[in-house]
Amino acid sequence: MFTDRLNLPINKELNRLEDQTLSLTGMTWDDYEKITQFESNYRVSYFDGVITIVSPSLNHEKIAEIINGLVKAYCRKYNLLYFPMGSTTLKSPFIAGKEPDHSFSLEIEKNIPDLAIEVVFSSGSVRDLEKYKYLRVSEVWIWQNEEIKFYQLVDSQYVEIKVSSCLPKLSSEFLIEFINRGLGESPLTIENDFTQQLQ
Repeated sequence: MFTDRLNLPINKELNRLEDQTLSLTGMTWDDYEKITQFESNYRVSYFDGVITIVSPSLNHEKIAEIINGLVKAYCRKYNLLYFPMGSTTLKSPFIAGKEPDHSFSLEIEKNIPDLAIEVVFSSGSVRDLEKYKYLRVSEVWIWQNEEIKFYQLVDSQYVEIKVSSCLPKLSSEFLIEFINRGLGESPLTIENDFTQQLQ
């Protein structure tokens, strides 16, 4: 079987602190479809003949869960209907495939999320925006190096925005203060503070 050659995970001890990534070049869409059928414990993406397999670190998961909780706290505060889509596999056949850390459709349930969230420790980059462009996700947030940036799809390109279009009372500058507390504090405390300080 194709997936027998992958030898995952790469390093369990190191994986507590940083993401473990395996990139396979010269791959086909059919290869990607096979891997996504069997490797459910990893985040798998495809673009331009490259399959990237990521085993998220503990720190990666902590930050991702904090952002997930803050999005939900915002929606509860402003009574904004949200439909969590998690890390559901998004595909534009033969071109791009991606599993976000978290994703949401807002107001009504949709097949393509309005918002996708990416956490980058040692895997992924702004290059992930190229994948999302083909997947037609309206807004993408990327956390990296203790910063978060919001990107909105405009005329088939992503442009950085300071205030979210999906959550219009939320700026990246305000949000980052709460996200970066996630490596050392309980989500409950962070979400309570966040909700109280939202205007």
